[in-house]
Amino acid sequence: MAGRRITTAGLLTRRQQTHNSINGARHETSHHDAGRRCLIFFHDRYGGECPSRLSDSSIDYVIPFDPGGESDVTARFQEPILEDILDVSVNVVHRPGGGGAVAWSEFQNSAEPDGYEIIGVNIPHIIGQPIQRSDAGFDTDDWEIITFFHSTPNALIVPADSPFETLDDLVEYARDNPETVTLGGSGTYSANHLDMLRLEQEADVELTYIPFTGTGPLPGALEGGHVTGVFNYTMLGVQMDDSVRVLAVASEERVPALPDVPTFQEEGYDIVGGAYRGVAAPAGTPDEIVEVLADAFAEANERITDEQEPLGFVMEYISGDEIDDVIDMLAEAYGPILEEAE
Repeated sequence: MAGRRITTAGLLTRRQQTHNSINGARHETSHHDAGRRCLIFFHDRYGGECPSRLSDSSIDYVIPFDPGGESDVTARFQEPILEDILDVSVNVVHRPGGGGAVAWSEFQNSAEPDGYEIIGVNIPHIIGQPIQRSDAGFDTDDWEIITFFHSTPNALIVPADSPFETLDDLVEYARDNPETVTLGGSGTYSANHLDMLRLEQEADVELTYIPFTGTGPLPGALEGGHVTGVFNYTMLGVQMDDSVRVLAVASEERVPALPDVPTFQEEGYDIVGGAYRGVAAPAGTPDEIVEVLADAFAEANERITDEQEPLGFVMEYISGDEIDDVIDMLAEAYGPILEEAE
């Protein structure tokens, strides 16, 4: 059965309008107005007083994956900019496990809705895991998603000395040797895992998926020969450069950072997908705090675009009602795969 194509075409116009609105508003209430935003952000705790430096308070920004992956790289870019905008310390902390589920479960069960605890969230991970695991420990909707700030297409990557020079080489071998090809990826029922399942359907092959706690351990797995290849994201292909061969990317058009790599569609497989990454606050966080944080992340996105796009990231500005639109779109796109995997 052919995988359902994922496309964001229906969102592009509104997203660009949102982006333009952010840029227009920034001329009047830019980073220079951080003091006003800080007053709003700390109103409840400080009675409207915003100290110039908060030595006893900081924002914990939880990354539910290992250091070195896409979420971590982005958070490190964002960290000093968020501190500058919000006038508060931001601590990036890592709590990997279960493809994100360990941290998401802990966060939904214990984080305080005061704006001082936020967590990275990925889709389709937060959609697929609760469907597939009755004990996932978290719910798709049990938080306040602040924004999705970028996306990365999936990519099928093998070592540079792999005998597979093309996607067809790998598929033909897999047909003749069921379950022999092992592909590592970040988590289970994640973007990586789900699109590998779609490749199985599209190509009528049987592959073996090896879940890791995030993107961070995957370079070592490739270099050590522990897996045949990885189904991960475009950033890893850019990062590992000549030490790997990227066989295909799951985007509608070729990725500018990997211009010589064909898309799966060019190779005859209707696979377009990847991960959207963003950040969430606990359920019950006041709307004004969510809004301040959304504005801060949007401004951070503007400032880090030049560093992130060459790494294979697609910058996004998704907030408000568009968040539900994207979640619904990906739930529909991956629904058939998730149902078949149950």
